[in-house]
Amino acid sequence: MQAAPVRATAIPSFTDALRAVESLLMSSGQRTARRNAWNSVLEDRRRARDRVEAQRVLDQFPAVRP
Repeated sequence: MQAAPVRATAIPSFTDALRAVESLLMSSGQRTARRNAWNSVLEDRRRARDRVEAQRVLDQFPAVRP
């Protein structure tokens, strides 16, 4: 007698679970707006890091005055 085959199913990640709940609770327009807002936050953070790095580079050189 053979044992029944075992089927491995991947356990969804926390992010996948949140997206599933989000899709049930929100319309597609709200999901798009939320994702766009989050992408804007990430882009703002990237620009802030770039500004800090640029200021760090500028601070390494003395100001040139005519």
